[in-house]
Amino acid sequence: MARPRLGHIQFLNCLPLYYGLVKSGDHLLDVDLVKAAPRELAADILAGTLDIAPIPAIEYARHADELVLLPDIAISSDGEVQSILLVTKRPAEALSGATVALTDTSRTSQVLCRVLLERRWGASPTYVEMPPDLPAMLREADAALLIGDEALRAYWEPPAGLHVYDLGAEWSSWTGLPMVYAVWAVRRSFAEEQPDAVAAVNEALNGSLAYCRAHLDDVSEYAARWEAFPAAHFRSYFDALQFRFGPRYREGLLRYLAEATAVGQLGRVPDLTVWGESR
Repeated sequence: MARPRLGHIQFLNCLPLYYGLVKSGDHLLDVDLVKAAPRELAADILAGTLDIAPIPAIEYARHADELVLLPDIAISSDGEVQSILLVTKRPAEALSGATVALTDTSRTSQVLCRVLLERRWGASPTYVEMPPDLPAMLREADAALLIGDEALRAYWEPPAGLHVYDLGAEWSSWTGLPMVYAVWAVRRSFAEEQPDAVAAVNEALNGSLAYCRAHLDDVSEYAARWEAFPAAHFRSYFDALQFRFGPRYREGLLRYLAEATAVGQLGRVPDLTVWGESR
């Protein structure tokens, strides 16, 4: 069996999955683990230098003909997500004609922000892409999209005098559906040539996730060693993340892709091709 080249996002939202791979000897994998930002992982898997990787949901949709999805795991939420925020100087529905700074670290979140602004709140702003630095973004713009650690800091310590919108909560409130931010994608050719390797990775990731759900306090304590926030904050965050990709989550993903198409960020909504499931 080939040694899979497995992508890894070095963000807090992936910590529970990979913590279990390390801490639980039952789920150790013989893989080449490659750490990178989500959009870099998407480029690598399309270039053939990775076999399996978590990639932005929007990037899967843009390259669905070349990829298949692992069936059980995604980065998702059903309500608040805490780590994807729109921070604004005025209410979101009043942002027509304003400038919105989009963090340059997440394609899925950029499109989600556009969808909510234009379709939920009826706003027509101008967008610019910037590095994730809230003070710098708000010097240049009227609103800022933050993700990851920067968003968590703003969620836990809301900046005074600004409006803060949790985009996971806003999406679910508007659609009644979960939101899927990233999916575990497999190069279609690798899935066809090495099904046993794909099965081993899928089993290990599911086992790791089950381990971490049973040890979330330990994962939260571990995360708190590296950040200036208590473990209880991280436990709240890890409880908000779902990591699910069942039927309701797939429905939420398809709705997101339809909305992305409606705002001109996707050419068409592809079928979801899931490894191990007949089409």
